Amino acid sequence: MNIGKKTLLLMSVVSIMAPTLLIAAQLSSDGKAAIPHDVQQLIVVDYRAMQNSQAAMDLKDRVLPPELKRLETAMKSSGLKVDQDADTLAFAAFRAPGGDGARIVGIAQGQFHTRELLANFAKQKTKPIVLRNNSIYPMGSSGMSVAFLNQTTMVFGDKDAVKASLDARDGMTPNFMSNGDMVNEMAAVDSRAVWSLLDQKGTQTMMKSVLGDAAQLADYDTVRNRMKSSRYTMDFQNGVKFDMAVVMSDTVTAATAATLMKGVSLMRKTSGTPLEKSALDQTTIDSNSGTLTVDYSSSDSQFASLLNSPLFQSVVR
Repeated sequence: MNIGKKTLLLMSVVSIMAPTLLIAAQLSSDGKAAIPHDVQQLIVVDYRAMQNSQAAMDLKDRVLPPELKRLETAMKSSGLKVDQDADTLAFAAFRAPGGDGARIVGIAQGQFHTRELLANFAKQKTKPIVLRNNSIYPMGSSGMSVAFLNQTTMVFGDKDAVKASLDARDGMTPNFMSNGDMVNEMAAVDSRAVWSLLDQKGTQTMMKSVLGDAAQLADYDTVRNRMKSSRYTMDFQNGVKFDMAVVMSDTVTAATAATLMKGVSLMRKTSGTPLEKSALDQTTIDSNSGTLTVDYSSSDSQFASLLNSPLFQSVVR
């Protein structure tokens, strides 16, 4: 499965699908170990809390990319009661070994009725693929597979993605926990219910899409090569709040990136609708200690209207 610019950006947007509660969306030790080392983007959401926000559900239905929709549908068709049993849901886009493109693996945490799920597989005469001490079950005709790490954690995705995940968890290949840069970034966000991390390449892809035509400017080449990583969180508790931080190699580059983004904002204001102009007015762009920061907040109703605007469509296309 190849992860293009559109899918990567939509993975970012779909992570907005859950509201922030007091309970953090944290991955267990098994969950972290099941993520391969070379992560391009990691998204973690409080899946149960998603049901409590109409704005989050509307956004999810609007922008869920085909790859993630297939994973979610396959989970339900396999007998998993996603809405009832899953507490935390994570998606990791990682580079496959040998340069074979990128893949997405999903990780679900919750209180799963494992015996019932296995009985359902047996009833359907579904035979697993055995990998060491692991059983990988195909999920219907979706082309997706699932493996249970324990009673509370499962991994799912295409067969090769699940195998790569199990290799990482079993110590056959390096896993996420040995990726020092990403682990350090995680500490800044994993106390939130919705959070995402991107590595250097993922950050470059995201920023190029966000900046649009400004990415063709000479200044952008300097900025792009000095991007290190990025992270963001979403909060739906009181209206909509989005916070993003892009870590640069130095303070000058961060300031230059902030200037570019402010320029893009001004250009979009000149051609945007009153609603879009209002959204841009509610966005603060700044830099501090080598980090570009972008903060946005609005009411639920303003955000719902923004979903239909040309500005929103240009961001997620």
